[in-house]
Amino acid sequence: MNGLYALKPWYAARLGGIRGALVRRNVSPDALTAAGVLSAAGAAAALAWLPTPLAALPVAALLAARLACANLDGALARDTGRCTRRGSVLNELGDRAADLLVVAGFLTLAPPSLVAVAALAATLPSWVALAGAAAGAPRRNGGPVGKTERCLLAVVAAATGWAVPVLIVLAAGSALTAALRLAWLWRELANGADDAPGNVTDEVAAR
Repeated sequence: MNGLYALKPWYAARLGGIRGALVRRNVSPDALTAAGVLSAAGAAAALAWLPTPLAALPVAALLAARLACANLDGALARDTGRCTRRGSVLNELGDRAADLLVVAGFLTLAPPSLVAVAALAATLPSWVALAGAAAGAPRRNGGPVGKTERCLLAVVAAATGWAVPVLIVLAAGSALTAALRLAWLWRELANGADDAPGNVTDEVAAR
């Protein structure tokens, strides 16, 4: 059920040169987290105010940058020995803020009530994953509609103008992703991952 998340190693390899340059320049991982949020905000603005299909290119470029920053901030923290609990919190807050900002870009294109439902649904998979990590289970990522798929759906809306159908797919797919992650988590905890609740996992310690 990894979906497009399965491409993460390939994408990370493509970012290797940028990663090395950032390490050499001693760039802060927190700066990349902030850049990811700003990229998401830019994509939301383009989605909201640029006409279809002209919005597609800037939305795609800015969301690719958002995903790159989400990949690079943790990698940079590990490469430079700056994995901290504070960084982990900032990383998670930045990811949730970026998700919500992208969905907010639909406010000029669809009913606010549908946008609100989609925004709530978009955060559910991450809350399930974080709850599992807090209980000592491995962090579960990916899914039918994970972070990468949500970005792709925003690009589809920018290219086609099909905001309402895209939001319905985003909301339903995110809810399904959360349910699948919860089912997996329940089995994992039943198999012994809940023997030591509250353990700090690699995902908490790393950004």
